[in-house]
Amino acid sequence: MPDECRRSADGLFATVSPGEMAEPGTPHRDVEVLTWPMFGVAIRELAAAIARSGFRPDLVLTIARGGLTVGGTLAYALGTKNCATINVEYYTGIDERLELPVVLPPVPDPVGLDNLNVLIADDVADTGRTLAMVNEFCRQHVREARTAVLYRKPWSIIEADFVWRETDRWVAFPWSAEGPVGRAGD
Repeated sequence: MPDECRRSADGLFATVSPGEMAEPGTPHRDVEVLTWPMFGVAIRELAAAIARSGFRPDLVLTIARGGLTVGGTLAYALGTKNCATINVEYYTGIDERLELPVVLPPVPDPVGLDNLNVLIADDVADTGRTLAMVNEFCRQHVREARTAVLYRKPWSIIEADFVWRETDRWVAFPWSAEGPVGRAGD
């Protein structure tokens, strides 16, 4: 975790205050840092909310890349063995995105989704465009689709069915906060 982040007394959560960290091309702002230990707590709480609702997914469809860790751990917590991914490119950097989300191959076969209860999992519903697009794709083919995210931004165009926290801050996830170690061919 970067030096400028402060952990809570229990070591599970950290925040960066205004002026301590700035993203390229943006004014100083708060950043919410999700640690690995708090991620475990978040998944258990999110899974418990899904279980309490009575929704039993036959398949967890994770939105790659940010949703990969979320979807896999939710599937374990819910006892759902059937998992799939859909790779959507939208963000190109911090607060930088394409005009519209783009689904990258391979695309899940809609025939394999017929008559299933599908939980669509992602890390964050920021604009909500990615989650809304995948939700619309699924609704055309499944018995029932529900959405689960760790974080939802207040301006998201979609209201996810299951949300762990709402925030208006940039979220630094443990799997992406430090950036790539290197790229193939480097």
